[in-house]
Amino acid sequence: MFADKTRRARAGLLATLVGALALSACATTGSAGDTASASGAAKQEGKLAAKRESEGVFPSTYKPFPNVATAIRGATVYDGKGGMIENGVVFMSGGKIVAVGGPDTPIPADIAVFDGAGKFVTPGIIDIHSHLGDYPSPGVDAHSDGNEATAPTTPEVWAEHSVWPQDPGFARALANGGITALQILPGSANLMGGRSATLKNVPSRTMQGMKFPGAPYSMKMACGENPKRVYGSRGRMPSTRMGNLAVNRETWLAAIDYANNPEAKRDLGKETLVGVLKGEILIQNHCYRADEMALVLDMAKEMGYKVAAFHHAVEAYKIGDLLRENDVCSAIWADWYGFKMESYDGILENAAFLQREGACVVIHSDDANDIQRLNQEAAKAQAAGLRLGIDIPDATVIQWITWNAAKAMGIGDLTGSLEKGKMADVVLWNGDPLSVYSRPEKVWIDGALMFDAMNPKIRPVSDFELGQPGEGDVK
Repeated sequence: MFADKTRRARAGLLATLVGALALSACATTGSAGDTASASGAAKQEGKLAAKRESEGVFPSTYKPFPNVATAIRGATVYDGKGGMIENGVVFMSGGKIVAVGGPDTPIPADIAVFDGAGKFVTPGIIDIHSHLGDYPSPGVDAHSDGNEATAPTTPEVWAEHSVWPQDPGFARALANGGITALQILPGSANLMGGRSATLKNVPSRTMQGMKFPGAPYSMKMACGENPKRVYGSRGRMPSTRMGNLAVNRETWLAAIDYANNPEAKRDLGKETLVGVLKGEILIQNHCYRADEMALVLDMAKEMGYKVAAFHHAVEAYKIGDLLRENDVCSAIWADWYGFKMESYDGILENAAFLQREGACVVIHSDDANDIQRLNQEAAKAQAAGLRLGIDIPDATVIQWITWNAAKAMGIGDLTGSLEKGKMADVVLWNGDPLSVYSRPEKVWIDGALMFDAMNPKIRPVSDFELGQPGEGDVK
């Protein structure tokens, strides 16, 4: 929906760029029609050939920053999956969660131990819908790299190729919001906007140095007003909702033909679509109205793919049962609606109704400011439910901005909850994270302390902000 929000103030925020990370491989999914050593075989025959995804293109070079074995003792612990432990212990070592439990949980004698009395611990906060790096601060035309609005479908573009690691917003999201991972999506001008990038929120010289190892790609789709407005105003298809569906269906059919033709000339857009059809690439679908979400679900069944999440789903509350039955998450705002016709029927109780229905709820930002306050956005949605008599436990609300987001991004087995063996992405809050008065005191990513409110030396500063007013300012 960024096409709608680009005009919202994008605060001058700071970010990263300090360390150089290095090497390691493994990026994201392979995809459509790849043959493991296709380029190698061609070269042996004396032919020119580009690498395939399965051979590693734009690979993640992320490596965790140095970490030391650390424990937090005495805090209230939310595990990200709906559990809460009073006077709990979280012990991490080697970049992984080693133990989570009550006050009797063993802690080695020779490690750093933080007193968490009166404080709270959660998994790292995850934003499933961000445009940081693609629409960095300052928000000027020269930085507008999030919408390839030149054709109704552009599945061939990758959001990661627009990410500017120096965007000051990354550090703001870390320091103010406890954001440890985020999904960068291309904008919503197009029916098929391109691939997403899932990032670790760490300083890096390159996008590859932030790329979340092992995360699958997603493809951004959009239904509704944006595509038909952008292209209809140019006198081309689609200009209606039926045009949206028609263009989508024709594009999927062409991708199926491509997948079934071993002689087809390589096509980057169709490679992405075939990756979706094979279940290797997830679908994140911008969609506001309930009736359109239902149509998209039917189209997905027709073509043979699955929707991971509907984003900006302000009318999701009308079809909570349908979303639950299809195992589709709703990524939503707490209270942003009514800014255009398709968002007109939003209600504050959207999240609460979905939760009561047993459907998956994710609170997202789509904004460089809101990403710094996802905890408060989740609390607002919880409060709206309570006013209606739907009492949702705090631990469940934390799940909306941790494990549920990770699940919908395909990284739920790696992060998003405090479980033994998972990445040690952890936030120590100086008070109840659902209070407007609380903020992150310390943030660890893969067990490395990346932000410490008590130590100004542990606050990333981007090259862009060096020497400028507000350098290193994280208030």
